[in-house]
Order: sequence, then C-alpha cells, then structure tokens
Amino acid sequence: MPFVQIYLGEHLSAANKKDISLSVHQSLQEHFNIPADDYFQVIHTMQPGDILYPNSYFDVPHTDNLMYIRITARAGRTVEQKQALYKSIATRIAAATPVPADDVVIILVENDLAGWSFGRGDAQMVAK
Repeated sequence: MPFVQIYLGEHLSAANKKDISLSVHQSLQEHFNIPADDYFQVIHTMQPGDILYPNSYFDVPHTDNLMYIRITARAGRTVEQKQALYKSIATRIAAATPVPADDVVIILVENDLAGWSFGRGDAQMVAK
C-alpha cells in the first residue's frame, strides 16, 4: 500500500520516468513485500530552479539530476528493510537512467492502517 511521489527534472525523458517508477516499484516489492498490483505513484515533473538542493550534503555530491522520492507506507518495517530499500532504489535508478545514485534522495513517511482509503471514503484496511 505504499504511495510514491517522485519529483524530478523535466529534462528526463518519458522512458527515464518509467524506468525510475519501475525501479521504485520493484524495490518495494522486493524489500517491503508489496504485491505487484499495489502500484500507486505520481510523478511531478519540475522546471529548472524548482528543485532546490545543496551542492553536497553528508559528503554526497548533488547535480541537476537530483530527484526526491517520497514514499508513504504503513509503519512496521525494520531499519534493515528500509536501508535495503533505499540502496535498491538508488542502484536500480542509476543502472537504468542518467541519474547517479548520489542524486536519489528518498523520504519515507510512515502511517498506520487507518491512514488509508482506496476509494468510496472507506478505510479498507481497518477491521469493521
């Protein structure tokens, strides 16, 4: 049930966007054990100057390929699962696109089962 928001530069192609999307989804399947059809993502294409960042942070250099990936998911994963997820996403994106792993910034926001509605105004994951 993760919901993914990806903020990236408009210079990336449609094929790059698809590869980035699939990199995130495949990593979530592998490390958070989500089903294949649990695929809810929005890609926000940003103009130059709309993505702000330092040239380097924690000794990680950043370029104009920097992207932000915000994942909202239910709480309960271990630190090891989260670290494996982050590494997998960055590695897959770097292998499939011109975006280096250094430019993949990931923010994980956790909530509980009552924090989700998949339509009809119902919290489907909450027992009634």
